[in-house]
Amino acid sequence: MRPAAAAGIAAAVLLLDQLTKAWVIATIPFGSQRDVIPGLFRIVHTRNRGIAFGFFGSSGPLVQTVLLVVVVAVVGVLIWQLMRGDGDRLAGCGLSLVLGGALGNLADRLLRGEVVDFLDVYVRSGGREHVWPTFNVADSCITVGAGLVILAELLAARQRHATQAD
Repeated sequence: MRPAAAAGIAAAVLLLDQLTKAWVIATIPFGSQRDVIPGLFRIVHTRNRGIAFGFFGSSGPLVQTVLLVVVVAVVGVLIWQLMRGDGDRLAGCGLSLVLGGALGNLADRLLRGEVVDFLDVYVRSGGREHVWPTFNVADSCITVGAGLVILAELLAARQRHATQAD
């Protein structure tokens, strides 16, 4: 994938992520929620100082600084990988999605000291509510991007195996 295309995908993810977070901040009071599909999906306004699933969310400033440095390092590695560009479009697209998502959450950490989360998927069953941890557009793009990178690697391995068998 060409670096310009990768940068375009990452920039689009970053922009969409920040626009949706700004919309949530402007329209939904912190701690509030709005049902979109009752019993399945709602928009909420929460904040997360930690990493995935809120891990390290209540940690002190030292751990928060280390998390910030780790995210910056991950962004650097992603940019380096994309600049190397081995031509695999699927992997490049996946890495670009991961980069855009990482930049979106990094922007939140730098601007607000925490990440805005607002997508809440849940299921009501037997009088109980089963909730997936709240997430955002950046998190979604990181997950889809990682899946695309894994798929690209599996397809490449399959191709190598087929070539060796010939």
